[in-house]
Amino acid sequence: MHQKINETYSLIEPKLKDIYNNIDYICEQNSQKVMNAFWQNNVSEIHFNSTTGYGYGDIGRDVIEKVYANIFKAEDALVRNQFISGSHALSTTLFALLRPGDLLLSITGTPYDTLHEVIGIKENSSSLKAFGVQYQEISLKNNEFDEEEILSFLTHNKAKVIEIQRSKGYSTRKSISINKLEKIIPKIKEISPDSIIMIDNCYCEFVDTKEPIEIGADICAGSLIKNLGGGMSPNGAYIVGRKDLINLCAERLTLPGEGKKVGPSLGINRDFLKGIYFAPSVVKSALKTAVLTSALLEELGFDVEPKYNDQRADIVQNIIFHNKEDLIYYCQGIQSGSPIDAHSLPIPDDMPGYDDQVIMAAGTFIQGSSIELSCDGPLREPYIAYQQGALTYEYGKINVLKAIEYLLTKKNS
Repeated sequence: MHQKINETYSLIEPKLKDIYNNIDYICEQNSQKVMNAFWQNNVSEIHFNSTTGYGYGDIGRDVIEKVYANIFKAEDALVRNQFISGSHALSTTLFALLRPGDLLLSITGTPYDTLHEVIGIKENSSSLKAFGVQYQEISLKNNEFDEEEILSFLTHNKAKVIEIQRSKGYSTRKSISINKLEKIIPKIKEISPDSIIMIDNCYCEFVDTKEPIEIGADICAGSLIKNLGGGMSPNGAYIVGRKDLINLCAERLTLPGEGKKVGPSLGINRDFLKGIYFAPSVVKSALKTAVLTSALLEELGFDVEPKYNDQRADIVQNIIFHNKEDLIYYCQGIQSGSPIDAHSLPIPDDMPGYDDQVIMAAGTFIQGSSIELSCDGPLREPYIAYQQGALTYEYGKINVLKAIEYLLTKKNS
C-alpha cells in the first residue's frame, strides 16, 4: 500500500471509534424493529414459496408487505419485483396520485435526473406534464427547507402532492435528515392538511432509528437494490404509507380492480425476506465505509461532504474533485478494488435519463446495486464522485484504500 495512505489510515482510525459505536447502536435498534416485524407476522418457511402467472394467493408476497408495513409503522405496503428501480416506484407513485390539473410541488429543489422526463422538466410525451399535471419547485435555502417560502406558497396554492427527496442525488446540497422532516411536516399539515406528503427515501433507510411515515409523511418509496435489499434482492422496490394511497399505487402498477391481488413473486420471496433481515447490518457497513472514506480523503487534502463526523441522512459520500480527471481516476480505482469485473476500466458515457455523460464504477453481484460498494458521477462541475454502499465494512475498507492508492498513483504518474 502507498506509504502515505497507510500512515493516514493509522492516524485517523482511533478518531472514528465513537462514531462507529453510534452507528452500531442505530443498527441494533433497526435490527430489533425487523425482528419484531418477523415475529408479529409469523414468517415461516412456507412464505419462501413462489407463484407464477397472475400471482393469485401469494402468501409470501403478502407477508413481506405486512413486514414492511410494520417496520415503517405504515398502514400498508407494496413490495414488488415488478418494479425495476426506485425511480420506477417513484414514477408509479406520482402517476397514481396525480390527475390532470393537479399540482406537484417539490420542496427540495429539482428532483433526481431520472425523474426529469417523468415530471416533464425535460420534455417527454409520456410525462406528467403531458397529462396536464402542473409542477413547481422550491429550493432549499442554506441546506434547510425554505420554511417561509413553502408555507407562503401553500397558503395561496393547493398542492396535491408535496415531494421531498431526502438524498442529494447528483446535486451539491446536503441530504435531508429525519430531524429536518420532523420539523417541517407538521407545519405543512397545518397549512395544507389535504396535501399528500411523498418522500423519496432512496439511500436513507435504516440510517436513523425512525422512518418518514412515523413522523407524519403519507407515503414513501425506495429501491431494493439499495439499503433495504441488504445485497440479497436482485431487483425490486417498495412503497409504504396510507392504505388508500398504496391501493392507488398498486392499481397503477398492475391494473384497476386487481391492484395488490396480482403480481407473481417468481421465486423472489426468500431474497426479499433475507434482504430486509440483513439490511440493518449492511447499512451499518455502508455508513462506516462512508465515514472512513470521508476521514481519509479529507486528511489527504480532498474536499468531502459530509465530513466524517457530520450527522448522516443517507449512505452517500461525496468527494468533490473539482476536475474530471480525478473523478475518473477515483471511480476507476473503486472498480479495480471490486470483487466482480475488477479488471474492467469504466469510462464516462451517455446514460438513459441523464443529460451529462456519467462514469459508473460498480463491480457488483447485482447489476447497478448501489448498496454494494459503488461510485459514480456526472461529468459536470464541480466533478463530484458519489460513493455509496459496502456489504461489509472490511470489504469496503479494502476497496476504498485501493481506490485511493489508484487515484494518488495516477495523479503522480
